[in-house]
Amino acid sequence: MTTDTKAKETRTFEADVSRLLHMMVHSVYSDRDVFLRELISNAADACEKLRFEAVSRPELLGDDPKPRITIAADPDNKELVVEDNGIGMSREEMAEALGTIARSGTRAFMERVEAGKAAEDTQLIGQFGVGFYSAFMVADRVDVISRQAGSEEAFRWSSDGKGTYEIAPVPLEAAPRRGTRVVLHLMGDATSYTAPYRLEGLAKSQSGHVPVPIALVEKPGAEPRDIADGTALWVRQKSEIKPEEYTDFYRSVAGQYDEPASTIHFRAEGRQEYSVLAFVPGSRPFDLFDQDRKGRMKLYVRRVFITDDADLLPRYLRFVRGVVDSADLPLNVSREMIQESPLLAAIRKGVTNRVLSDLAKTAENNAEAYTKIWENFGVVLKEGLYEDYERREQLLKLARFRSTASGEGWRSLADYVAAMKEGQKAIFFMAGDDRARLEASPQLEGFRARGIEVLLLTDPVDSFWVTMAPEFDGKPFKSVTQGAAELADIPLPDAAAKPDAETSSDIATFLAFVKTTLGEEVSDVKASDRLTESAVCLVAPEHGPDRQFERLLNAAGRLDKAARPILEINPRHERVAALAKLGDDDKAFKEDAAHLLYDEARVLDGDKPADAKAFSARLARLIDRGLAKG
Repeated sequence: MTTDTKAKETRTFEADVSRLLHMMVHSVYSDRDVFLRELISNAADACEKLRFEAVSRPELLGDDPKPRITIAADPDNKELVVEDNGIGMSREEMAEALGTIARSGTRAFMERVEAGKAAEDTQLIGQFGVGFYSAFMVADRVDVISRQAGSEEAFRWSSDGKGTYEIAPVPLEAAPRRGTRVVLHLMGDATSYTAPYRLEGLAKSQSGHVPVPIALVEKPGAEPRDIADGTALWVRQKSEIKPEEYTDFYRSVAGQYDEPASTIHFRAEGRQEYSVLAFVPGSRPFDLFDQDRKGRMKLYVRRVFITDDADLLPRYLRFVRGVVDSADLPLNVSREMIQESPLLAAIRKGVTNRVLSDLAKTAENNAEAYTKIWENFGVVLKEGLYEDYERREQLLKLARFRSTASGEGWRSLADYVAAMKEGQKAIFFMAGDDRARLEASPQLEGFRARGIEVLLLTDPVDSFWVTMAPEFDGKPFKSVTQGAAELADIPLPDAAAKPDAETSSDIATFLAFVKTTLGEEVSDVKASDRLTESAVCLVAPEHGPDRQFERLLNAAGRLDKAARPILEINPRHERVAALAKLGDDDKAFKEDAAHLLYDEARVLDGDKPADAKAFSARLARLIDRGLAKG
């Protein structure tokens, strides 16, 4: 129910938030300490937002220009306060920010907790953007008192986390002069969070890197004591920074609680001056495959936060987290104009090249670490193979693949080229959605018999980048399901496996018969040099999409008409040889056999028979013939 809109107002949490708060209170979390980090992070963001707004409206700072965060403990009353002098919130902003959650990740968070994955709690809190609500892990009531910069009104948001919250105006003397004060009324088993040594330790270890000074008030009436100077980590010398400081900063900027897989820290000088502190996460962010595919790099200008939505890295590096701080971009440029800035384009190029260079160094010097990075983000990096022509060669060197020779390991293209057979002119691949099915494909038989390695490409993106006709080390990529197999120059180890001239004559006649019988269902019928065990297989014509890419285009509705496949028949197969020797008096049976061979090839290729009813009838006639002869 709601009273006068200018007086106290009671509202009900949206359903998702209500469920979430119930979980926060009743689920068992292994590390409740994260609440302080989240509140400090929110306070720092509020100060950064004010610094940005003050570039065009300096009057917002008044006589209090320096940002600060204050943590105050009140052991006697079991209260803990986190206060900032940042941008503050209006009544509407409080309702929106604290009463609803816009991020779709919230539901995913709750589903994972309900699925019994509470052991991953600290990662879940950060990953799914529910940081403020972690306060209810330690408090049975939370009050948020805020006064927006430049406003003559202040409001208090209050809730016990049990379904409703109140918003009411408060006298200005009871509110911060500007900014937000979060008051936690601690649970009985959380009063240790008022101990000064514990607060100082948590603030330094978890949030000592934030670019806003932090002060501690140990008890009511005590003077604030600085515990973090607000020096941005990225402006410090690398030699001065401890590994744990990098990790803490990564966890804050990435919203994750794992360890970074790689840290990239450098300062560029010359035509453009900027500092970069970026991280490759140790695990996949939950939004890695969002349709928007936006990056998560924060842009600063001379340590003033500008935006976290700048185009600082290409989309295929969207998993990288961190900050870029420019000394050259103007502070008063709009977020929209900054995207079109030539200075930003130069920064983007420099940062992208440095990230790829660092990945290459990791691949060369620490194969195990790079393997983990590739397993997490390889499918995204491969998007760059068709999006970023300029860096395709770099990305091909970084790419890793499963293959018919890799077992459970990964192969680089350099590994592949080094192992190519004499006479082999191309890098062969096969694309599909299941590795086991690919390995059982008849199209691989001739390659396997000759010891030729074939890359097994199972990510949907693979079918797209290989269509760009790239090459590596002068060797083109070629699908084993398309066109000629090009195996003539690489003979089978057993020369006796080749058909003799008499058999070849019979086979030629039979192939012509099959082609005539199948008519428009296939574009051609050929003797296969890629089959050694199976009787038949289908391949795509030389030009156009290969079999897998054609399926993807067809599923997406982007293919008007599928190309008619080529039916390849193994001339050395006993069944084919027997069929080829049948006379004209068995024409009806041979016609059935021709259609059944085509349907067999379709089934082996992962498709259904072309005509299920006709297939059933032909199969029945074949069985009847066998029974009659038996």
